[in-house]
Amino acid sequence: MTHPKAMIGLLALLAAQAISSQARTAEMLPDPAFAAEALAGDWWVTSNIKLDYRPGELCGLVAGGTVEPWDAIVGLKGLALSKGEHYRLSITVSADPDGPMRALAQESAEPWTAEGEISRRLWADRQTLREDFVAGETHAQAQLVFQLGGSDRPWRFCLHAASLLAGQEAAPAAATSVAPAIRVNQTAYFPDGPKRATLVRKDSAPIEWKLVASDGMRVDAGMTEPFGYDSSSGLEVQTIDFSSFATIGDGYRLIADGETSPPFSISPDAYAQLRADALSYFYKVRSGIEIREELAGTGYGRPAGHLGQKPNRGDTSVGCLDTRTARKIYGEAWSCGYRLDVAGGWYDAGDFGKYVVNGGIATAQLLGLYERALNRSRGASPALADGLARIPEAGNGIADILDEARWELDFLISMTVPEGEPHAGMAHHKVHSKSWPSGPLLPHRDGEERVLHRPSTAATLNLAAAAAQGARLFAQSDKDYADRLLDAALRAYRAAEANPALYAPFTDGSFGGGDYQDDDVSDEFYWAASELYLTTADPAWLDRAKASPHWSGPVFSRDGFNWRGVAGLARLELASVPSALSKNDLQAIRASVVDAAETYLQTQKTEAFGFMYQPGDGFGWGSNHSLIQNMIVVATAYDITGDRRYLQAVRESMDYILGRNALGISYVTGYGTSYAHNQFSFMFAASADPSYPPPPKGALAGGPNSWPAEDFAKRKLEGCAPQTCYVDDSRSFSTNEIAINWNAPLVWIASFLADAR
Repeated sequence: MTHPKAMIGLLALLAAQAISSQARTAEMLPDPAFAAEALAGDWWVTSNIKLDYRPGELCGLVAGGTVEPWDAIVGLKGLALSKGEHYRLSITVSADPDGPMRALAQESAEPWTAEGEISRRLWADRQTLREDFVAGETHAQAQLVFQLGGSDRPWRFCLHAASLLAGQEAAPAAATSVAPAIRVNQTAYFPDGPKRATLVRKDSAPIEWKLVASDGMRVDAGMTEPFGYDSSSGLEVQTIDFSSFATIGDGYRLIADGETSPPFSISPDAYAQLRADALSYFYKVRSGIEIREELAGTGYGRPAGHLGQKPNRGDTSVGCLDTRTARKIYGEAWSCGYRLDVAGGWYDAGDFGKYVVNGGIATAQLLGLYERALNRSRGASPALADGLARIPEAGNGIADILDEARWELDFLISMTVPEGEPHAGMAHHKVHSKSWPSGPLLPHRDGEERVLHRPSTAATLNLAAAAAQGARLFAQSDKDYADRLLDAALRAYRAAEANPALYAPFTDGSFGGGDYQDDDVSDEFYWAASELYLTTADPAWLDRAKASPHWSGPVFSRDGFNWRGVAGLARLELASVPSALSKNDLQAIRASVVDAAETYLQTQKTEAFGFMYQPGDGFGWGSNHSLIQNMIVVATAYDITGDRRYLQAVRESMDYILGRNALGISYVTGYGTSYAHNQFSFMFAASADPSYPPPPKGALAGGPNSWPAEDFAKRKLEGCAPQTCYVDDSRSFSTNEIAINWNAPLVWIASFLADAR
């Protein structure tokens, strides 16, 4: 209990601090509570908004038919922002019935530089929102604007309070924002695996380290190994190698140079739970089905998304782009006269788009981990179980991984152009909103109109490959469904052969979704032909695969394979799936996988943090996923050779994902002491709005990106070393998004690590 005299002193101190704080802050808006009618000229609007004032609120009727956010604006000029100053933007807003809003404190002239931003989908319920920011530049002429465009229906916007305070105190840094000097895998090391940590230390002289157990007792010790300057992190580092210590336990810590590492375990079973958690992510991002809280976890339950319940327009009857928009994107007035039911599938990433090329590779890698378990574990792997994940289909006698993959396979098939139509049998490239919705937002509240984009050869071959792979894996559990998948795969491949150059074009992302541009589909043809051969054993498909330049050409890069370049995935399938390939063909294919694995091992030896990723001049978008794809190549080399060097290399490379990196952060939500938890997502948006759930346990953040796309990250990460080009903030979608094609390889590698011995 605080002494009374001390309490009096404390109260006096707090009062003085409050007076001092008030003296330092200044309100920049003329009437924050709208207590008096706004003076003429204070607030301005575009011609498509009719302004309406009443005591306590300033409202505007926004006309329908707008496309871009800036097509309709309510604004206030006459502000000034100073470089380095701290500001707090606070607003209370509502809508009738709903509508998009972007509130921006920005420059009053081109290039309209925004310093602070709040984006939301607004509803009838009032929302009080706040954003703290530091001005990156001085703007003598600044303004506060509310961009309200992007709705084809009229709606009413109301501003009940608006405040912009200058002179705010800088927010204290989070305890986890300063990385510990000793970077470790914050989850677990294997007893019989490599156990290394990285110490950040400028002095190059070796020093003593010790390993202590949870009770503080020393259990091992040694000397560090100086590494020197590490260019990918921009740090001077040394290595701590305690691989010889093999006692299973929890709560271990390393101590060196007066620094203590985060705690970690030594365990052979650390990745079994990660496999289940990473797989369970997919149920939470399903579209077209109610997400049940008793399965998904507290806070994650929600109504079915995009089934047409107002204000949601749904995916049950979706038409094609209008000809005007299509001309902008494709250079031709493409459209269609039909509507498709494309409900279901997974939301691709942080937004609500559904993309066949991302869905194809994500599905294939889930099916691939199931097939690996089927062929390598002799039926013993939990990856084959009905009950691995908490999903509605549990208990149906079919492995959960197959059930989850089926949810996306059905969606991929639904994207097929009907018979009798131009490009019949091809797959539409994607479906998403005509314009970007504002988040945070739950999918059943998305009121934007959804549209189908033009079919593409790449999407059609993704459907062919994934469906062919699914056909052989469902053959034992659901023969009718397997036959349906094979029919879909054959139809899609024939359609792609008839339309071999219908490419997805580049767009600037201004049409409500990502572009997923791809003008080289030779790799997709190779992949689809390979899967059809592995499923049917028909030599005609092998002939098609051999005719590809990728049959004997290089398919593995330093930056990993991905949705745009799937030839590496095809090569791994041919190398690892039992087939009737000739001995010479199989030897050549496997030799290329082993050669790639050796290259990645050489890369790993040069990296101070022990990972196998070295793309060149910087880390790319989704670098964490790229690293894991390289690890999957090495894991496959282990499967086909039994050489334990490859297993141990994969184990060590996983340390980077779980905390042994320049930032000392685990990139998997819920794993480690300090982990990513503010990823960009419309629906997992607790960091922006506490009424939303956070990103779920087992979600992989995209990771460092040397070329961030959004202004927030560009300013925050200017001049960053490759490993440090990351910020755990929901405003940075280019470094901190989550995505199905990133979580699928995470499930794969977790399953490999859980099962491989």
